Amino acid sequence: MKTLSFTVGLLLLLAASYCTAMPHGVNEIAPVRCCFKFYTGGIRQAEIINIIKTHSSCREKGFVVSTTKGNEICVSLNLKWAQRAFNQQQADEV
Repeated sequence: MKTLSFTVGLLLLLAASYCTAMPHGVNEIAPVRCCFKFYTGGIRQAEIINIIKTHSSCREKGFVVSTTKGNEICVSLNLKWAQRAFNQQQADEV
């Protein structure tokens, strides 16, 4: 009986440690940011705090624009104003 209790306890301990480790592994593999809908309008340069490209494993490529109002807006890589804002930010970081 003690052996059975010990075995069940050990299995529960292993299962619990596996379950708590699983989300960390999944999160490290998952893309950071992906866009599924894209804003087609413009955003003034003065309103842009940060602009980053979506993760390389995302199905749809784009930019994520962080604004002064606290919004994060997905826009297409093809928008000229977004390309200019991204390039300007890259130049400012150097």
